[in-house]
Amino acid sequence: MDIRIGIIGGTSGTGKWFADFLSREGYQVEVSGRREGGDPDRLAGTSTVVIIAVPMNVTEETILRVGPKMQEGALLMDLTSVKEMPVKAMLRAARCEVIGCHPLFGPNVDTIAGQNVVLCPGRADRWLPWWKSLLQGQGAVITEMPPREHDRLMAVVQGLNHLNTLTLGMVMDKKNMSLRDLRGLTTPLFDAKAAIMQRVLGNNPALYADLLTQNDHLEELVDLYEENLRELKIMIRGRDREGLLGVLTELKRVLAGGE
Repeated sequence: MDIRIGIIGGTSGTGKWFADFLSREGYQVEVSGRREGGDPDRLAGTSTVVIIAVPMNVTEETILRVGPKMQEGALLMDLTSVKEMPVKAMLRAARCEVIGCHPLFGPNVDTIAGQNVVLCPGRADRWLPWWKSLLQGQGAVITEMPPREHDRLMAVVQGLNHLNTLTLGMVMDKKNMSLRDLRGLTTPLFDAKAAIMQRVLGNNPALYADLLTQNDHLEELVDLYEENLRELKIMIRGRDREGLLGVLTELKRVLAGGE
């Protein structure tokens, strides 16, 4: 099959990673970026597969722009960290097949082997087997699920997780405390957390701002977070060791898979 792949947003980040990956697999790949590369409208009309890899805040408008120009037998796919919005937009804008794809790794990895990738097919009877086979052939771990379920779970994995990191950084800032001040005092567990803080707070602020504002399921979790924090605050102020011990003991079931 003669497959021509166009990646809109393929000159940097995850888009470039996939451009390099697909080129190594022998496919003809053309990229489009904000400052270089081909014209997105032309790529949409001439490519067999179009991958949207632009920042999350412009994903929908990009899909609505290029979707109508796609060939009917082609594949339109996105690499966004949320899936409900882009899959709905792709299904609405294009007549071709549609797959929502979320690679759960950054562009710094050397290989896709062992990496998690979530697929949320919209309509993909023809193209889904090809894409799955390509990724699994290089060792990726594939999970398929509906877009809504993806976003519900990712509200914890990325949303609440990064919110916790952001909160820790804000508290340290208000106490005029830096990671440098803690040098020589940290535990291995805190060192791991500090590495996460440095990546979240010092790497790509726009990405994490989008992760915390673009997932419709996160607001409910933030309310629960606030509610539970209030309960813990009462226990800590009251020196309620037994209450906290009860919470910690009960939460062992989270690690045991809910049993």
